Amino acid sequence: MKETLLRRIPAVDSLLGEAAGQNLIGRFGREAFLKECRAALDDLRSEILEDKIPASAEESLSKENVYRRIERRLEEKFAAGLHKAVNATGILMHSGLGRAVLSAPARQALDEVFRGYCTLALDLETGRRGQRDARVSRLLAELTGAEAATLVNNNAAATVLILHALAKGKEVIVSRGQLVEIGGSFRMPDVMSTSGAILREVGTTNKTHLRDYAEAIGPATGAILRVHHSNYRIVGFAAEPEIEELVELGAKHGIPVIDDLGSGALVDLQEFGLQTEPMIARSIKAGVDVACFSGDKLIGGPQSGLIVGKADAVNRIKKDPLARAFRCGKLTIAAMEATLKLFLRPETLKEQHPFYRMLSWNLEELQRRARRVERDLKKRLPPEVQISVVDDGSQVGSGSAPVETIPTKCLSVKTSKMGPDEMARALRLGKPPVFSRIHKDAVLFDFRTIQPDEDKVVEEAISGLFAQK
Repeated sequence: MKETLLRRIPAVDSLLGEAAGQNLIGRFGREAFLKECRAALDDLRSEILEDKIPASAEESLSKENVYRRIERRLEEKFAAGLHKAVNATGILMHSGLGRAVLSAPARQALDEVFRGYCTLALDLETGRRGQRDARVSRLLAELTGAEAATLVNNNAAATVLILHALAKGKEVIVSRGQLVEIGGSFRMPDVMSTSGAILREVGTTNKTHLRDYAEAIGPATGAILRVHHSNYRIVGFAAEPEIEELVELGAKHGIPVIDDLGSGALVDLQEFGLQTEPMIARSIKAGVDVACFSGDKLIGGPQSGLIVGKADAVNRIKKDPLARAFRCGKLTIAAMEATLKLFLRPETLKEQHPFYRMLSWNLEELQRRARRVERDLKKRLPPEVQISVVDDGSQVGSGSAPVETIPTKCLSVKTSKMGPDEMARALRLGKPPVFSRIHKDAVLFDFRTIQPDEDKVVEEAISGLFAQK
């Protein structure tokens, strides 16, 4: 019977010549059609040989079904890899979902730039080549008090570049408590090795004193590095020198001090009821030679690493051979410039900047939105679907304020007809994908990270999920 089924598989030429085949060629192109046609037929042969197609299922070998297979393969190949998603997880800066939500001015800047040519690295006055980071550098200098600044494609690149430019082949003194590993197996000792600098550990996991740094200084010392703990905290019997103390020690011995701030903040998070993150301006005021931080975390821009500091140190960094490998393109620069300009008007930050807007939403507003969706869903769904509004906590995410939660309101959905894992998976596979979180036997939708214009999208996703059952 296998031989009979194999003989019934349509030939490529016959599929190519019919109207359905010509239609697919018109949509996707001849070469793509032929490639996926042959692949689909190969799959059919394998399924027959492996007894996955029973002899009674000859209809699966009809041209109509074969065309469906080819069409699915072509649609999958040409589908966008990135999709707009709804973040109902409650993690404001969700690394898997692209971290920062770009502001309207940043989106407008991207729209302006990607449509054609732009003034990326030209001086309008002279018509000659200029510095592509000039505009961002001026903004960062104004916002932080630094003498100079630049940007690269992420903060890991910034750290590698700084160490390579300022301390290659030399020892860099770091507290053991700061040898962090963050997302994607980004380990500080590995970064140090990649940069060509030599790690010199001092102190202990929980306590490092200024004298530990002082005793480690010698002829081979190239820099002192402070690293923000990022996604964890040491509490209790713990101590580290302040950045001002490290700068004073570095100046005494003529050694540059580097401050890797991780998220880095231009705004004090205490204004939003959270523990403060390291302020960039404080490090610059303390006199660090250079500091670096992420542009897509608390700054709220596109993925990038921002470098600020003294002019001589930043100029050395910009001239390093690795700088070109890590430099940013026009889209990143345009969006970052627009994002930084939001901080020039702190009084409107909560309205204009998506991250700080989400932080500032009050519980009454979140409850009002959640109740409205709850009310509408109860009218549409069967009674066995239990829907309620519950109190919970959101998180900043991406290593910022890792031990704190922000009070929030969530829509809780559960039913005996469908497990929470099955429900969450179905929502992720929807259009658009909706990402939620699971608590015990319920799926939660956090309204702090759901944008107001997405409330109806979430409602339709939940309703459609149960309408299919």
